[in-house]
Amino acid sequence: MYATLIAVAALWGAATGLLVPRAAYRLSVAPDEPWRDACPAGHPFTGPARGWLGAPRCAVCAVAAPVGAGRPAAAGATARASRTVPAATVPVVTGAVCGALAAATGARPELVVWLLAAPVAVLLALVDRAVHRLPDRLTLPLAAGTAALLGGAALLPGHAGAWPSALLGGLVLGAGYFVLFLVNPGGMGFGDVKLALALGVALGWYGWGVLFAGAFAGFLFGAVYGFGLVALRRASRKSAIPFGPFMIGGALLGVLLGASAAVPGA
Repeated sequence: MYATLIAVAALWGAATGLLVPRAAYRLSVAPDEPWRDACPAGHPFTGPARGWLGAPRCAVCAVAAPVGAGRPAAAGATARASRTVPAATVPVVTGAVCGALAAATGARPELVVWLLAAPVAVLLALVDRAVHRLPDRLTLPLAAGTAALLGGAALLPGHAGAWPSALLGGLVLGAGYFVLFLVNPGGMGFGDVKLALALGVALGWYGWGVLFAGAFAGFLFGAVYGFGLVALRRASRKSAIPFGPFMIGGALLGVLLGASAAVPGA
C-alpha cells in the first residue's frame, strides 16, 4: 500500500508536470506584460482553459515553447538565470517531488494538499528563474488555497498538523519577508513576500520548528548559490538572483522533515 501510494503520487506529479512548461513559457514575461498569447512562431495558444493547459509544443507548427525563455527583469541579473530548461526534465522533477512528499507524509489528509501545491510551486520556480518574477495570479491563490485545503484536512482523522499554527506561520513568514523588503527593496521582491505567505502556511502546519528550519534552509540555499556564482566569477556581489526557487526548495525540505517526524492526530 505504501509503495503504491508513492507510485501514484509520482505519476500524478509527472502528469501535471507535463502541463507546466507551457504555463511557464506564457508567464515568463516582463512585469508590465500579463502573459504570452502565442507560441515562438506566433500561433495563438489553443486548448482547455483558454490555452493554458496543453503540451509545450504548438499544435500548429510543433515548435516547443522554451521553458524559462525570457529576459531577466531585474537589473544585474545573471546570465545563468535566462537559460532555458529542457521541457522533458519538468515532469521528472514534479514526479520526484510528489513521490518524496508521499513517502514522507504517508496516507494522511494533508498529502492531497501537498500534491496539489507541488506543480504550482514548480511553475513559480521556473518563472522566477526566467524573469525574476512571481506572478500574483499564482502566489496569492496558492496561499489562499493551501490555507483553505489544510483547514479541510484538519477536520479529517489521521492528520498530523495544526491549522491554527499553519495560519500563524503564513502570517509570521510573510511579515518577516515584508520587513526584509522594506529594509532592502532592491534585494527582496514583493513577490517573495507573497510567496512567503503560502510557504509559511505549509511549514507552520507542522509547527514552529519546521517553519524556522524551512525558512533558514531557503536562505542557506540562496546564499550558497550566490557565493558559488561569485566564486566562479559568473556574477558579482551586486548581481540579482531569483530567490523564489530557493524559498521553495527550503520549504520542501522543511515539509519533508516535518511530515517524516510528525505524529498523526497532532
